[in-house]
Amino acid sequence: MRIRIDVNLRFSQNLTGWYHQNKRDLPWRNTNDPYKIWISEIMLQQTRVDTVIPYYEHFLEQFPTIYDLADADQQQVLKCWEGLGYYSRARNMHQAAKTVVKEFNGRIPDSYEKITSLKGVGPYTASAILSIAFQKKFAVVDGNVIRVLARYFGITDDIRSAKTKKRIQQHADELISEKKPGDFNQALMELGATVCKPGNPLCGECPLSTGCVAAASAKTDRIPYKSPSKKVPHHHIAVGLIVNDRNELLIALRPNESMLGGLWEFPGGKQEAGESLKKTVKRELKEELGISVEIFKKFDELKHAYSHFKITMHAYWCKIHSGEPAPKSSQKIEWASLEKIHSYPFPKANKTLIEKLQTMENGDLTRFRES
Repeated sequence: MRIRIDVNLRFSQNLTGWYHQNKRDLPWRNTNDPYKIWISEIMLQQTRVDTVIPYYEHFLEQFPTIYDLADADQQQVLKCWEGLGYYSRARNMHQAAKTVVKEFNGRIPDSYEKITSLKGVGPYTASAILSIAFQKKFAVVDGNVIRVLARYFGITDDIRSAKTKKRIQQHADELISEKKPGDFNQALMELGATVCKPGNPLCGECPLSTGCVAAASAKTDRIPYKSPSKKVPHHHIAVGLIVNDRNELLIALRPNESMLGGLWEFPGGKQEAGESLKKTVKRELKEELGISVEIFKKFDELKHAYSHFKITMHAYWCKIHSGEPAPKSSQKIEWASLEKIHSYPFPKANKTLIEKLQTMENGDLTRFRES
């Protein structure tokens, strides 16, 4: 047992010593404020560090305290998050901020039970906040940590499996330092991000290389092993661009409980089997808005990839033939001018369409009201 303790201590000392010498200067590493650390951890989920930095800084400019975030309108929060993706993170964080203000006097709780009661805070995020902001001994395991520990211990089992992830979590729990556990967690994640990379790891620069099974056996190209992912489905989405006589476009607010909930979009939907794209637009606009439309010109098509599927979006100029638009499947609808449409939060694909619309000569869309 004493040998294991000594080995674990040496692992921790080598790792954190390397970290203090080589860590990147990231804005959330210059604070002990639990609110700011929480914001960074939510943003960093499934998102690259370089992408997060400007969003993090802008978000804190808009909502410098948890009270500011709790008091904000959801549309303000989503607009600030626009382009970062995985929008449920923003909605959950907004709701959690309200809970912290109401139930915890504006102080993010420092117990595992209480912090995981907040919406959107699971085991990983809780462990990160508790260790980094409060120096509680909770080991964090993300993709970088899985790679480092799988290689270090020579774990060849599929890292997609819950059993393998549990095994790696147990290793992390045993290794984490009693002293400054937040530094330990950040060091392990930093090592995976900058040295123990998926391809061509820099083993010569690694502080753990002398004890690494994968490095010693020249198996870093095979460890960790991840079983092949399922084929990503591809969907065709058709949307309608409808203009009124005030040069405004019809947009709809997605339900909060849906994917991309709380964001605005051009009305439309997924093409069904055996259905033409124009028929898709007509069907969707009838179902969503209660209107019949004439379609007279295709404006654009673009591709976009989400985490679990890909789409090609097809946008058509439409004219209302009968009926009065009403929000039958959305929260509400509005007419928005090109000058004001930037104030609404949109998903990436819709935003790309807007950018193309704004490049049109003089921004006059009324001529597309007639075929």
